Amino acid sequence: MNYFKLLSIVISVLSMLACKQDKTSGKTEQVTHEKPNIIFIMSDDHAYQAISAYDKTLIHTPNIDRIAEEGMLFTNATVTNSICAPSRAVILTGKHSHINGKIDNLSEFDTTNVTFPQILQKAGYQTAMFGKLHFGNNPKGFDEFKILPGQGDYYNPRFITQKGDTIIEGYVTDITTDLTLDWMKNRRDPNKPFMLMYLHKAPHRAWLPSEKYYKEFTQKTFPLPETLFDDYKTRGTATKTAEMGILKHMSLINDNKLTPETVRELGIEQWSKLGESLYGMTAEQRASWDAVYGPINEDFKKRYPSMNDSTLTVWKYQRYLQDYLGTIASVDDNVGRVLDYLDDEKLADNTIVVYTSDQGFYLGEHGWFDKRFMYNESFKTPLLIKWPNKIKPGITEDEMVQNLDFAQTFLEVAGVTAPKDMQGESLVPLLTGKKEHWDRDAVYYHYYEYPAEHAVKRHYGIATKDYKIIHFYYDVDEWELYDRKKDPKEINNVINDPEYATVVAEMKQKLQETREKYKDSETLDKHYIELYKK
Repeated sequence: MNYFKLLSIVISVLSMLACKQDKTSGKTEQVTHEKPNIIFIMSDDHAYQAISAYDKTLIHTPNIDRIAEEGMLFTNATVTNSICAPSRAVILTGKHSHINGKIDNLSEFDTTNVTFPQILQKAGYQTAMFGKLHFGNNPKGFDEFKILPGQGDYYNPRFITQKGDTIIEGYVTDITTDLTLDWMKNRRDPNKPFMLMYLHKAPHRAWLPSEKYYKEFTQKTFPLPETLFDDYKTRGTATKTAEMGILKHMSLINDNKLTPETVRELGIEQWSKLGESLYGMTAEQRASWDAVYGPINEDFKKRYPSMNDSTLTVWKYQRYLQDYLGTIASVDDNVGRVLDYLDDEKLADNTIVVYTSDQGFYLGEHGWFDKRFMYNESFKTPLLIKWPNKIKPGITEDEMVQNLDFAQTFLEVAGVTAPKDMQGESLVPLLTGKKEHWDRDAVYYHYYEYPAEHAVKRHYGIATKDYKIIHFYYDVDEWELYDRKKDPKEINNVINDPEYATVVAEMKQKLQETREKYKDSETLDKHYIELYKK
């Protein structure tokens, strides 16, 4: 036999053996695909300022930061509607809320919408979803799913599956990751590319950390935000009437973890769902919880008689941050588990990993918690993407991008043509260093859920890198304009400042053009108001 032919055969055999499962090590057979795998990691209400890649003030998140270090960090990533279920509907459909119909947490999701997982599944991708979807119990386009019903529980959560509901004992962030890793290890088809949605409940209210982290974080003290005691002097009615203030609207029981007995003893009236939240704990879990939060209650009893509004605000803020950030610490640990698995199994080089949140969140800025407004802390969302050999590591990108863009991005990554009625823009030019092909200069936002919880008025607007204009409507007709470069904390509404008269005119014109571009209108505004009243 010819030497070179023999050598070719030997190399071929060795190559085949290298791809087979190593029975002694337990490694799974790997196949290299032209099409990359996609892992979409999303948390719920994770503020960008609570990721150390963005801001090191509050918490260290080394595992989430790894995605930025190995890829790209977006500093102007935003949402189209800052509330849980509508954000997810936008991500799945690539369409604004007024087009996909999921305008708020109360309305039904129109299941005739075509979602990007359905398209990827038809294109040969194996698909799976684990964690919090928030709406629907039969997500379309997935080969396997285990999702939380509604908001889900932090402890011993129930999951909806194709085979029926199941309760799994443990902490929800760990369990969601266990399910994700189990699927990748045991049911992933190595002959197919995969698209995996790995969706965390945390850090959604009411912020119940794992035992490890409530023991650690209840001992921490955090710096106060500059605008904690914002007086909204230049802002309009919406900021003054919203019901998301730490002092007045954050529950001492549900949010700050005082017991109903403590509150009754002090003569404070408080609404609470804490009993429901803790009800699912085992006796052992509850005993560990009480050992830490019991002394907090006793300490508060001593402090409360001498507290004024300012000192009570600060106390509530610290309790809020301790629990909120404690839940994020678990998310970071578990993201690390998934990234380590990709590295160990040699999957990382052919996998695009995205980390984001369904929206931003207020961590005391403007005296608030929650989201909903078009102001930065809730409008902006964390976005970190790594794609080895495509994204140059350690890049920061400041272009205006949105959750609207994910569907088309994933479809282009997979080599699939996106439906023409999707409204986003693929991020691939930004990810691959072809910025000259990116021409968006403004993003559109529209919030609908009013009157409702937190009482944030309906509003829409656009943002460019330089300015943001907002129109509040329904029971008011008020406008706000912010100079994003000069006033990044958005405390000075300049809509009536003569120096900005030209900017106001230009931004109002651009807003109208943007509404027309995305097929939004006053007619639709009225339509959704009438639907909401029914």
